[in-house]
Amino acid sequence: MINPHIHIPYHRIGDYLHFIKKYLLNLEIYFTSNSLDIINNSDIIRLKERLDYQPFLTFHAPFMDLSPGAVDSKVRDVTIKRFSYVFDIAETLKPEVIVFHSGYEKWKYAQRVDIWLEGSLITWRSLLPRATDLGLKIAIENIFEDEPTNLRLLMEEMGSKDFGICFDTGHCNLFSKIPLEEWLRQLKPYIIELHLHDNKRDTDTHSSIGDGTFDFDTLFSMLKDKNLIYTIEAHTPEDVLKSLERLKAYL
Repeated sequence: MINPHIHIPYHRIGDYLHFIKKYLLNLEIYFTSNSLDIINNSDIIRLKERLDYQPFLTFHAPFMDLSPGAVDSKVRDVTIKRFSYVFDIAETLKPEVIVFHSGYEKWKYAQRVDIWLEGSLITWRSLLPRATDLGLKIAIENIFEDEPTNLRLLMEEMGSKDFGICFDTGHCNLFSKIPLEEWLRQLKPYIIELHLHDNKRDTDTHSSIGDGTFDFDTLFSMLKDKNLIYTIEAHTPEDVLKSLERLKAYL
């Protein structure tokens, strides 16, 4: 069985280190903006030493208040600066992938995907060479999208093997207005990572796989020929273990 990653905020690793090491978990480490304000190089070296079982790592970049597709160039500059710090950390910890939110909200952009896309291309074209130099991939995660056109257009414009999609099951379940099959038809060539969690389409509960209404059978059936990173985004140790057990049926 493929050994999935477990999403955990950087500042909570110490709280769950015994659990993490007991199960030898691969990690997706989420760096908030507040974390980036206080982290220094010695902290990252210390973390690498604590993870002495040498797990595979991915990162999740900060997203609150940030806007990779911003119209305002100053907002975009701040976003790029924040994201660049995550690449600094990646030089030491060497993740396989860094996940970023898309930043697209159709009402904020008056449903003008082209406006968001123009700003997004500036951001990602400035960061992609560094990802390539570090031997890692950038993955853009669906958040408030109710259909995948903006993400597909971004992938087509970027046109890089080092730039793909992190498909989030919980967000799709909560916000989608179209069938899952259509999401996968448009995005399958670009999906490099899955964020696996569930909900009942009322709020983003980050429940364990199978505790909501998302169609995991269709997801794994349509992606069975893909080599992906599987990341559990359940928010409690109990739901992490439940998700790991249930994931076995699909892999």
